[in-house]
Amino acid sequence: MQRVRRVRRGPGPEHRIQNAIIATLNWRRCAVIRLNAGAIPKEWPSFQGVKPGTPDLIGYRLKDKQVFFIEVKAPKGRISQAQQLYHLDLMHKHVIHGIARSVEDAVKIVNEGLIGYGYPDYKGA
Repeated sequence: MQRVRRVRRGPGPEHRIQNAIIATLNWRRCAVIRLNAGAIPKEWPSFQGVKPGTPDLIGYRLKDKQVFFIEVKAPKGRISQAQQLYHLDLMHKHVIHGIARSVEDAVKIVNEGLIGYGYPDYKGA
Protein backbone atom coordinates (compact mmCIF):
# COMPACT_ATOMS: atom_id res chain seq x y z
CA MET A 1 0.00 0.00 0.00
CA GLN A 2 1.44 3.33 -1.07
CA ARG A 3 1.31 6.33 1.15
CA VAL A 4 -0.17 9.44 -0.30
CA ARG A 5 2.04 12.41 0.39
CA ARG A 6 0.40 15.69 1.01
CA VAL A 7 2.08 18.54 -0.71
CA ARG A 8 2.62 21.41 1.66
CA ARG A 9 1.88 24.65 0.01
CA GLY A 10 3.26 27.93 1.15
CA PRO A 11 1.13 30.98 1.70
CA GLY A 12 -1.15 31.88 -1.20
CA PRO A 13 -0.93 35.09 -3.20
CA GLU A 14 -3.29 37.04 -0.92
CA HIS A 15 -1.30 36.04 2.15
CA ARG A 16 1.99 37.10 0.55
CA ILE A 17 0.48 40.45 -0.49
CA GLN A 18 -0.87 40.94 3.07
CA ASN A 19 2.55 40.35 4.59
CA ALA A 20 4.17 42.80 2.19
CA ILE A 21 1.48 45.43 2.84
CA ILE A 22 1.83 45.10 6.63
CA ALA A 23 5.62 45.46 6.44
CA THR A 24 5.45 48.45 4.08
CA LEU A 25 2.75 50.33 5.99
CA ASN A 26 4.47 49.72 9.33
CA TRP A 27 7.62 51.19 7.78
CA ARG A 28 5.55 54.18 6.59
CA ARG A 29 4.41 55.04 10.12
CA CYS A 30 1.14 53.14 10.30
CA ALA A 31 0.02 50.51 12.80
CA VAL A 32 -1.52 47.56 10.95
CA ILE A 33 -2.90 44.20 12.05
CA ARG A 34 -4.32 41.23 10.18
CA LEU A 35 -7.84 40.16 11.09
CA ASN A 36 -8.06 36.40 10.81
CA ALA A 37 -11.58 35.47 9.82
CA GLY A 38 -12.86 32.04 8.99
CA ALA A 39 -14.47 29.00 10.52
CA ILE A 40 -14.56 28.89 14.30
CA PRO A 41 -14.45 25.44 15.96
CA LYS A 42 -17.74 24.49 17.61
CA GLU A 43 -15.83 23.86 20.85
CA TRP A 44 -15.49 27.65 21.21
CA PRO A 45 -19.13 28.76 21.45
CA SER A 46 -18.31 31.99 23.30
CA PHE A 47 -15.90 33.26 20.61
CA GLN A 48 -17.72 34.87 17.71
CA GLY A 49 -14.82 36.26 15.67
CA VAL A 50 -15.24 39.23 13.35
CA LYS A 51 -18.34 40.12 11.37
CA PRO A 52 -18.56 38.41 7.94
CA GLY A 53 -17.13 40.63 5.23
CA THR A 54 -14.69 42.43 7.53
CA PRO A 55 -11.61 43.50 5.54
CA ASP A 56 -8.35 41.58 6.01
CA LEU A 57 -6.29 44.44 7.46
CA ILE A 58 -7.14 47.23 9.85
CA GLY A 59 -4.84 50.01 10.92
CA TYR A 60 -4.33 53.66 11.56
CA ARG A 61 -1.93 56.36 10.45
CA LEU A 62 0.28 57.44 13.35
CA LYS A 63 0.43 61.07 12.17
CA ASP A 64 -3.32 61.75 12.51
CA LYS A 65 -4.75 58.54 14.06
CA GLN A 66 -6.99 58.08 10.99
CA VAL A 67 -8.35 54.51 10.83
CA PHE A 68 -8.31 52.49 7.60
CA PHE A 69 -9.45 49.07 6.39
CA ILE A 70 -7.88 47.15 3.50
CA GLU A 71 -9.38 44.14 1.76
CA VAL A 72 -6.52 42.24 0.11
CA LYS A 73 -7.28 40.38 -3.09
CA ALA A 74 -5.18 38.36 -5.50
CA PRO A 75 -5.00 39.88 -9.00
CA LYS A 76 -8.08 37.93 -10.14
CA GLY A 77 -9.81 37.73 -6.73
CA ARG A 78 -13.46 38.72 -6.41
CA ILE A 79 -15.32 40.23 -3.49
CA SER A 80 -18.11 38.37 -1.73
CA GLN A 81 -21.59 39.72 -1.06
CA ALA A 82 -20.70 40.08 2.64
CA GLN A 83 -17.62 42.14 1.70
CA GLN A 84 -19.75 44.34 -0.56
CA LEU A 85 -22.20 44.97 2.30
CA TYR A 86 -19.36 45.82 4.70
CA HIS A 87 -18.00 48.23 2.05
CA LEU A 88 -21.38 49.98 1.83
CA ASP A 89 -21.41 50.41 5.61
CA LEU A 90 -17.89 51.92 5.55
CA MET A 91 -18.90 54.21 2.65
CA HIS A 92 -21.88 55.47 4.66
CA LYS A 93 -19.54 56.25 7.58
CA HIS A 94 -16.86 57.86 5.33
CA VAL A 95 -14.09 55.52 6.53
CA ILE A 96 -10.86 55.12 4.58
CA HIS A 97 -10.96 51.68 2.97
CA GLY A 98 -10.40 49.87 -0.29
CA ILE A 99 -9.32 46.79 -2.16
CA ALA A 100 -5.58 46.35 -2.55
CA ARG A 101 -4.25 43.94 -5.16
CA SER A 102 -0.70 45.14 -4.54
CA VAL A 103 1.41 47.00 -2.01
CA GLU A 104 1.15 50.09 -4.21
CA ASP A 105 -2.66 50.00 -4.01
CA ALA A 106 -2.54 49.82 -0.20
CA VAL A 107 -0.08 52.72 0.06
CA LYS A 108 -2.29 54.79 -2.25
CA ILE A 109 -5.44 54.04 -0.20
CA VAL A 110 -3.75 55.02 3.06
CA ASN A 111 -1.68 58.02 1.90
CA GLU A 112 -4.48 59.60 -0.12
CA GLY A 113 -7.24 58.70 2.35
CA LEU A 114 -9.31 57.03 -0.36
CA ILE A 115 -12.80 55.80 0.48
CA GLY A 116 -13.91 52.71 -1.44
CA TYR A 117 -10.91 52.42 -3.76
CA GLY A 118 -11.05 49.31 -5.95
CA TYR A 119 -14.71 48.46 -5.36
CA PRO A 120 -17.02 48.28 -8.39
CA ASP A 121 -18.85 51.50 -7.44
CA TYR A 122 -15.67 53.54 -6.79
CA LYS A 123 -15.87 56.87 -8.59
CA GLY A 124 -12.50 58.34 -7.65
CA ALA A 125 -11.80 61.64 -5.99
